[in-house]
Amino acid sequence: MSKVANFSVDLPEAGIAIQVSGTFGSRQEEAQRLGRVLRPKADGRAAHFYSIVTRDTVDADFAQHRQRFLAEQGYAYRIIDAEDIHAGSWDVPEPG
Repeated sequence: MSKVANFSVDLPEAGIAIQVSGTFGSRQEEAQRLGRVLRPKADGRAAHFYSIVTRDTVDADFAQHRQRFLAEQGYAYRIIDAEDIHAGSWDVPEPG
């Protein structure tokens, strides 16, 4: 997903969105991207939004501010470390 998804994109049945870099993106822009993907689906399934962030970078600082804002707006999120992914010690939600 990119800045293109900030405006005039309708993704009513998208189940997964992956944001690779959120650097310099505003908190409101991320909330808008989330809203496009997390809309209720016709079949009732849940959607997931992933944001890939590199530790100890400027991007990580921006991500922390966006996460705080989203938590204040009532969005739930969790941080999964790359080591957990490689070790297979986290659960991947089943699509659909």
